[in-house]
Amino acid sequence: MAHSILRMQKLVIASNNPGKLREIGHLLEPLGIEVLPQSAFNIAEADEPHCTFVENALAKARHASKCSGLPALADDSGICVDALHGEPGIHSARYAGEPKSDERNNQKLVEALTDQSNRNAHYYCVIVLVRHADDPQPIIADGAWRGEIIPQPRGSGGFGYDPYFYLPQLDKTSAELPLEQKNRISHRGQALARLVEMIRQETAK
Repeated sequence: MAHSILRMQKLVIASNNPGKLREIGHLLEPLGIEVLPQSAFNIAEADEPHCTFVENALAKARHASKCSGLPALADDSGICVDALHGEPGIHSARYAGEPKSDERNNQKLVEALTDQSNRNAHYYCVIVLVRHADDPQPIIADGAWRGEIIPQPRGSGGFGYDPYFYLPQLDKTSAELPLEQKNRISHRGQALARLVEMIRQETAK
């Protein structure tokens, strides 16, 4: 069954987020897999009713696979801020309510931290790959990326909270990193690298 993953030629990404699609597509390119957004199949976004990242990722992957008939990969990710007890967390994309807006989300986060001395935060990502909609053994990997929230944005790359996510060891925000460097060290990059390694280990058995 694992061999079928490495041999698959097409994979649906359960997302319509252009930034996320670009990052995942770039990371999967070495496997020679054609990455298709769920919008290519007119698949609506799945509900994310769960209180954990992994349950939401599974719901999205199964939904995309069921609607497309193809293997599907989904991630659920967010930024967790220590001083806010892990918020926005699973609510990161809609932190400021509907419609989703990076600008309003960032504004709300910065305002919430106005009087906080502890600005530590981490991005978290869990990635799930299902071979088919009812796959009983989905492949699951995760990653975390630690940094701080700064009050003023820096950089024009990335998406989401990236312009405010500062990496002290690099003296840059996530939005100031070249895509290739970000993909090597980010929460999503870590999770996807682990996922690919898990697939390779399975096929080597």
